[in-house]
Amino acid sequence: MIRLTGEEIKMSVLKTLKLSAAAPVASANDPLSRAREKLLGQLAEQKEMVGATLEGRLYEPLKVAAVRKNAAGERVRVEVARRVRKGWFQDQASTVHFIMRVGGKPLELQPGKAAISIGSLDKLPGTIDALITAVRAGELDPQIKEAAAARGLMMAERRKKAA
Repeated sequence: MIRLTGEEIKMSVLKTLKLSAAAPVASANDPLSRAREKLLGQLAEQKEMVGATLEGRLYEPLKVAAVRKNAAGERVRVEVARRVRKGWFQDQASTVHFIMRVGGKPLELQPGKAAISIGSLDKLPGTIDALITAVRAGELDPQIKEAAAARGLMMAERRKKAA
């Protein structure tokens, strides 16, 4: 009977594994890519919301609000409905318009023009798909960069006042 030491067992296990020098890709930390990813998430959420509206159901995404104690005194997570701002509106002529927001403010696609005229609500999911494609292709990067920079300046001013 052959006895293996702990060191020999470790080495034999390591020899059976396929090792590599791969490392996880770090997420981008620049303001433009962060703002772009947030905008893509918001557009996807708006698409889900308009789909729910067209189907006649209420759209209520959930979030973990807090950790509270239940009747037994145990700590439990409580999920509540998260408020989502509707990105579309109707004017007096009942034409549907859509506005994308970056940092809570409307994203101007051209100077003085932030709204996209859609026509009717049933055309909005297709328009949102087109906007998602445009954001991924980088077509809106100058506008997103400008809005993200303005948001950064505003937040810096708030931090100054708080300090």
